[in-house]
Amino acid sequence: MAKHSHSRRHLPEDDAARRRWQHPESILEGIGVEPGSTFIDVGCGEGFFALPAARMVGPHGRVCGIDIDAEALDLLQEKAFREGLDNVVLHRGMAEEIVLCSGCADVVFFGIDLHDFADPVRVLANAGRMAAPKGVIVDLDWKKEPLPLGPPTARKFSTEHAAALMAEAGLEVRAVAESGPYHYIVTAVAGDKKKG
Repeated sequence: MAKHSHSRRHLPEDDAARRRWQHPESILEGIGVEPGSTFIDVGCGEGFFALPAARMVGPHGRVCGIDIDAEALDLLQEKAFREGLDNVVLHRGMAEEIVLCSGCADVVFFGIDLHDFADPVRVLANAGRMAAPKGVIVDLDWKKEPLPLGPPTARKFSTEHAAALMAEAGLEVRAVAESGPYHYIVTAVAGDKKKG
């Protein structure tokens, strides 16, 4: 369960400002989202990544969003309907408790939220169960350093800590990279599927 909930709704201008320092389409393309993919967004919120992913995977792909915030999910569903995106399926609940499928996802994605979960190892283990044999688990999160945006430095995970959590969850880290001025990306595969 996330330690906090969204206390205010995001406005369109919030997304526009965020796009000045984070480009979701480039990130999604870089982690392998393509037409026909199944993309699971854990902690999807109002869809900053889920909506671009839905456009990218197209009518033969699927985006599944998980979040505890019912209002955020309602707003995301409204945005998807307005765009005619019928490939978005949303699930409300705690990521520690939800496994949507066994081995179905090409990408299981954590968009700047792994540090928010009460039990990140359990959430990552669930992600590993949902990942397809050649699927990836991706953690995009804040660099653990003082930044003009984001949570306090003490709440952030270093890349080493994120990688250690993934290993504890049975995942095998494949890559660690910077993502823009404020973030990093750790990419992993499910340990028992790594040869698949």
